[in-house]
Amino acid sequence: MDFNEEINNALKVIKRGGIILYPTDTVWGIGCDSTNADAIDKIYRLKKRSETKAMICLVSDFKMLNQFVEEVPEVAYDILKYAAKPTTIIYDKPIRVAENLVGEDNTLGIRVTKDEFCQKLIRKMKRPLVSTSANISGEPTPESFHEISPEILKGVDYVVNLQQSKKTAKPSAIIKLSNDGKVQVIRK
Repeated sequence: MDFNEEINNALKVIKRGGIILYPTDTVWGIGCDSTNADAIDKIYRLKKRSETKAMICLVSDFKMLNQFVEEVPEVAYDILKYAAKPTTIIYDKPIRVAENLVGEDNTLGIRVTKDEFCQKLIRKMKRPLVSTSANISGEPTPESFHEISPEILKGVDYVVNLQQSKKTAKPSAIIKLSNDGKVQVIRK
């Protein structure tokens, strides 16, 4: 199975409102188009997750980050530039994404991904990709593809056929950056 073929297969599914299971720069993720509320609902149902529990999304670069957040605090660039591991930042006032992706406090966690597959897929989508761990809510995050439950595997519309033997990294660090300058570490 080749890389570009996997990107095209995933893209087709996403464009028609489907959800995919894919490797990220951290753990295996369940994803969809961040602007498609119905697809996001499908993920909430599959994970048996409350809609009040926010999900994050991935962007390909800083340029895309700026297109989906009203105002990116300057400190975000420094944090991301010097972060030793993948880091998700929760921003105030996300824009141009589905409402059911945005937290009740009008925030959204976004990670600039360094994973080549994710970057290429997101660039072709021209919008952020939802990313949430491949588990039923409340169950442990699978550390490898082989630990993903059959329920999740059957519940997605497409499973990306890459890196299935690779052990995954740990979930990303999460930092909340408020526009008033407050910085809060949520997960190290």
